[in-house]
Amino acid sequence: MGKFLRDTWLVFQRSMLLTLRNPTWVVVGLAQPLYYLLLFAPLLKKVRAPGMAGGDAAFAFFIPGLLAQLALFGTLFVGFGLIGELRDGVIERMRVTPVSRFALLLGRALRDVVTLVAQAVVLVVISLPFGLKVQFAPLLLVLALMVLLAVMGASVSYAAALILKSEDALAPLANGIAMPILLLSGVFLPMAAAPGWLQAVSRINPLRYGVDAARDLFAGHVSTAAVYEAVVILLALTVASVIWAARRFARSVA
Repeated sequence: MGKFLRDTWLVFQRSMLLTLRNPTWVVVGLAQPLYYLLLFAPLLKKVRAPGMAGGDAAFAFFIPGLLAQLALFGTLFVGFGLIGELRDGVIERMRVTPVSRFALLLGRALRDVVTLVAQAVVLVVISLPFGLKVQFAPLLLVLALMVLLAVMGASVSYAAALILKSEDALAPLANGIAMPILLLSGVFLPMAAAPGWLQAVSRINPLRYGVDAARDLFAGHVSTAAVYEAVVILLALTVASVIWAARRFARSVA
């Protein structure tokens, strides 16, 4: 266990150092949610839809959706960096090291988690002057859900990168997955306003459960069915994604 933790820490340090040396993607990843916050969210104050409050309460509805969007787009594309390492021979050189194969995944995923949490905190802080009100404990639970989404998305992206080994193949795949997941999660408008068939389709979307739970938490409701459903579903999918990605790392570095 000690060796595994040390290997994970070393991989995390290396990955984090690379991110700090070139934080462009961190800033770009936060830019899109900020555009929505500044240019779109104020329009929602006068919107009336089922399951959605108006006025300043609209921000408590919209910010959880932005956080989910940040988690989705901030992790599904992290595989591009891994493809670059494959091309530069970094993964190949790791074949001759005793580093834990699982640590190769977990260390990178932890870097993605730290980046996402930092972006999420910045987004929430900037939202406060717009009228967002949030309690500290529920916010921590929301961040915990975002961590699950981040680990799941990063694991899927890294596994896909190891399989495809090409940015040209990964880009359309990531976009093709991200857009329907995002639209079917109700991040912009509540799915309660959608026709029945669209609501039924959205129920197979794991991101919707994370968004619904985050909205309950922002409203101060901790013990709701939506929160429990999100924890169970996202935790199960995260574990499955990590196992899949870890096996792909083991095969690529074996």
